[in-house]
Amino acid sequence: MAVLDTVRVFNKHVLNPAMMLVAGRKYWYASVIEHTGRYTGKKYATPVVAERVDQGLVIPLPYGTDTDWLRNVLAAGHATVHVHGETYEAIDPQILDAAAVAGQLAPGRKRTFDRFNVRSYLKLAAGATPPAPN
Repeated sequence: MAVLDTVRVFNKHVLNPAMMLVAGRKYWYASVIEHTGRYTGKKYATPVVAERVDQGLVIPLPYGTDTDWLRNVLAAGHATVHVHGETYEAIDPQILDAAAVAGQLAPGRKRTFDRFNVRSYLKLAAGATPPAPN
């Protein structure tokens, strides 16, 4: 676990801030999930990988199910997700195992997530797309 912890710290302090510059854009693989702190009420934005699937979004959980951003989303019951240049108000968060989402993922994506030993996914129903700001 020491290696995974080192990677997690590097990602949080180095890679994630850089990723936020391009995450959520139309031709970029990374997405952004906006969530609210469950204790502080503070707004956060976290880079993730999100895939559009039938009636929703799937986000792999390579660090497991005990991350702060995930606990915030589960507590709130919703989040805003920016995926490939589109924005979704996502609702009804559910943690699913890899077998439950395997058939919904593109084969290339599934292989990538399998290589990283992703065992859990967050499934969100895609609510209404918010209107563009005036």
